[in-house]
Amino acid sequence: MLARVAHLLPLELKTLLERLPEPMQEQLEEIRIREGRPLEIGFRGQSRFMMIDGSLRQAADGAYKPSADTCRKLLERITNYSLYAMEEELRRGFITVSGGHRIGLAGRTILDGGSVRGIRDIGAFNIRVAREVIGASAHLLPKLIDRTRKTLHSTLILAPPQQGKTTLVRDIARSVSYGLWPTLEASGWQGRKVGIVDERSEIAACVRGVPTFDVGPRTDVMDACPKAEGMMMLVRSMSPEVLIIDEIGRPEDGEAIREASHAGISVVATAHAYDLQDARGRPVLLKLLEEGAFTYVVELKRTEQGIMHRVVPAEAIAARLSTREHSTLSRSVPLDAVHALTGRHRADDP
Repeated sequence: MLARVAHLLPLELKTLLERLPEPMQEQLEEIRIREGRPLEIGFRGQSRFMMIDGSLRQAADGAYKPSADTCRKLLERITNYSLYAMEEELRRGFITVSGGHRIGLAGRTILDGGSVRGIRDIGAFNIRVAREVIGASAHLLPKLIDRTRKTLHSTLILAPPQQGKTTLVRDIARSVSYGLWPTLEASGWQGRKVGIVDERSEIAACVRGVPTFDVGPRTDVMDACPKAEGMMMLVRSMSPEVLIIDEIGRPEDGEAIREASHAGISVVATAHAYDLQDARGRPVLLKLLEEGAFTYVVELKRTEQGIMHRVVPAEAIAARLSTREHSTLSRSVPLDAVHALTGRHRADDP
């Protein structure tokens, strides 16, 4: 995984991170760089501070601390030496680079009429390493198929950040688009036309409009487009049978999902929430759930054993019953094990 983002790093950071053992480099998920403060890396849901010799510790004492000059060089690299060209990304607090890697930013905000116009004095970066895991959805898909229409049911996938939501929906898009239904009862079903609204350019990681991740041959991507507008554009122009959207939550997202559902389109969306009960505390999600916009809700949890999923059917959602009492808990293949088994983890570095 380090190799996929090494080109973004200043030489001193790249040299330091290359001291990590190769297995650790492959497990890398986050690199948190804070000016004058300890360098932190994330892997398999854990985090450690990095010493100058490449060793990792839970305590921050003695850890390597990136200098102001190192952070300046990093900012220049990720913005391609043009902060002005990245004005919109800076306003949103993150930059997505080629390959689907998202870099979060923190610093002093610039306000305009009470709204954030940008960020200056950037002193903290969070490089989130995107990865493609072929087969990540294989254990979940059989539970979501619509046997009547030979497609997927509309599904809402819930999880806190960094639990594998984007990796999962990317593989769902690929499988559905190819017609790779991982269950005998769906053998012979054709692939479906898939539309992806990729507002943050993370799902398909498009470069000049062309996906760099494998999202399937029947998939169309509306890249770097607001979700609500992108959904309606795809419905009008590309006639998708399945829509994939990441991280919904705004009122306009809910309205677009309703419109797509009324058009007979299956919608697979993700949202930040710990579980169904947590999602009910978000007005947009609560209204969609009460209206029956989704046939299933999937809760994702990362554990030491891998990624776990809990599928909650519509009946339990409508009755507002306990997910513990009215759902099925099962283990999906851990992400690292998936690409070890398939040998198809892509390495198309930008």
